[in-house]
Amino acid sequence: MCGIAGIIDLNGMGVESSELEAAASAMAHRGPDGHGVYIDRNVGLAHSRLSIIDIESGSQPMCNEDGTVWVSFNGEIYNFREIRKDLEAKGHVFKTKSDTEAIVHLYEEFGRDCVIKMNGMFAFAVFDSKKNKIILARDRLGEKPIVYFRTKDKIAFASELGALKKVSGFPRGINLQAAHDYFSLLYVPCPDTIYKDVHKLPPAHTLEINTATGELSLQRYWLCDFRKKTEKSDDEIFCEFRSLLEDAVKMRLIADVPLGAFLSGGMDSSVISAIMAKLFDIPLKTFTIGFSESLYDERYHARYVSKILGTCHFEKMVKPDDFTLLEKLLRNFGEPYCDASILPTYMLSKFTREEVTVALSGDGADELFCGYYRYMLMKYANFADFLPLFARKTLAASSSLLPSSRNERTLAGKLKRILSAFAETGEKRYYDIIVRFDEEVKKSVYGERLKDCEFRSTTDYFEGLLERGSSSDPVEKYSELDMNSYLHCDVLSKVDTASMAASLEARSPFLDYRIAEFAAALPLRMKQRGRKRKYLIEKAFRDILPQSVFSREKKGFGVPLADWFRGSWQKIAIEKIIEGAAVKEGYLEKESVERMLNEHVSLRSDCSYAIFAMLVFAIWLENETTNPPA
Repeated sequence: MCGIAGIIDLNGMGVESSELEAAASAMAHRGPDGHGVYIDRNVGLAHSRLSIIDIESGSQPMCNEDGTVWVSFNGEIYNFREIRKDLEAKGHVFKTKSDTEAIVHLYEEFGRDCVIKMNGMFAFAVFDSKKNKIILARDRLGEKPIVYFRTKDKIAFASELGALKKVSGFPRGINLQAAHDYFSLLYVPCPDTIYKDVHKLPPAHTLEINTATGELSLQRYWLCDFRKKTEKSDDEIFCEFRSLLEDAVKMRLIADVPLGAFLSGGMDSSVISAIMAKLFDIPLKTFTIGFSESLYDERYHARYVSKILGTCHFEKMVKPDDFTLLEKLLRNFGEPYCDASILPTYMLSKFTREEVTVALSGDGADELFCGYYRYMLMKYANFADFLPLFARKTLAASSSLLPSSRNERTLAGKLKRILSAFAETGEKRYYDIIVRFDEEVKKSVYGERLKDCEFRSTTDYFEGLLERGSSSDPVEKYSELDMNSYLHCDVLSKVDTASMAASLEARSPFLDYRIAEFAAALPLRMKQRGRKRKYLIEKAFRDILPQSVFSREKKGFGVPLADWFRGSWQKIAIEKIIEGAAVKEGYLEKESVERMLNEHVSLRSDCSYAIFAMLVFAIWLENETTNPPA
């Protein structure tokens, strides 16, 4: 796992090595084992390395035999040994044992289509000096990031916005539509960034750059198709899935450094740990962190699974309300990002890194196999449509009679959200479930800079994705929607930023593209069966774990934001939001924000998500004003 960067000069002035060095240094946490720079005329590549495979000779940027093709690569190609064998049979000569070199020769053989041959998580840049072009590529499901910009004078790209900001001419104009979307989604949706002229390369895409003219060509190379459903029997499906996941885990054990696993005791991480434990000759090392708040603590469940599997288990109590930690992670993220679980994810990664360099996780199973509660809620909400709309709206209005929802995880908080969703119809129902800061509430806190803007509704973003989706099932289409938005924009961005901040490589077997394709071909009954979620995972692996692991309620990796904003973070929220740049520069309106804070502190409602969104935006804006451009 590493960091990459590159600059293409378009005005004949050449590339400054100091800018590439600065970009690489800004990603030192991603690659603490060394960095390299390569410059050829108007093209420069940089790389920060975390050594995982071929530690001695895998340094980058790396070239082919005659030095005409160069690569800077972040990630892992899990099938590189098979690729190497095929390429050697075609006459290609390898000088290292790394997966990086496989990309160079694969490009020589197949050009831009080389990505189709790869099974892995990756973001890379291939420079072909003979053809004056660079190919940027990102893996199918979006585990590894690339951001880029193009101006009249140059094109630049990097793994992180923080590295890209080290390049002179970085365009810092704020994308107000992206800010508007962020407040609803709690992340800036791809391909946008918070900066008007800076973009994310979407998953499963390549971007070809003509290094002479600056012409850009974006192309999609993979799309998960939900239209064609398997006709195999249940038993055949169980066997095939088990074989696929076991192979995906085995592929992700290739490394020249110590490996371990995140273990929460939930279904997904327990299944991954169980498969790993069978493949290890020595006890597998598993890691979990605990919280003092019982609503979020899973240590007991992790211990239970560890004992069954015979792992060497490590656990640590943490208090993730360290505000300086949040500021550090947001600097690494480079734009507003509001999933508070990034805090415990980083703490778990940092704790895990004390023992191993690579950790496997259960990420991706919920999106691919309909594991989130909201998918089950959509299923039952559709059944509720037999009630007239006015009756459902009356029920939703009656939720005001329920006890004050001081925390969304309480029974009263959950009931209010359910009744509110039932009062909507179709796609609006799903938006109501996932959006925590709706259009009207957003506008109520906007200051002069945002108040009079004619924004596209954030729901239009989802409607566009749904229109382009392939699933026709009224529940599964939202799983596909999340796979094409929430998964890579939120979950995988969080895991990448948090794990890389700790110099830990996180690998996710469920995100093997073969498993994604397999899941898309399944009928919904293999994902949801009665009240069961992720039905297939349970049935395929019920012989290696006890039933209690599969039947316990999913907690998720959350933090008690509602309590923090009534306690240790209340003063911070006032100082950073109300007294900070967000209000002073007219992005947020002081009196409205104060009203929301007072409503939350007085226990009249849980406004923690909206408050946290404003706090994160305020921190990002403060960083912008105190850190001038390169």
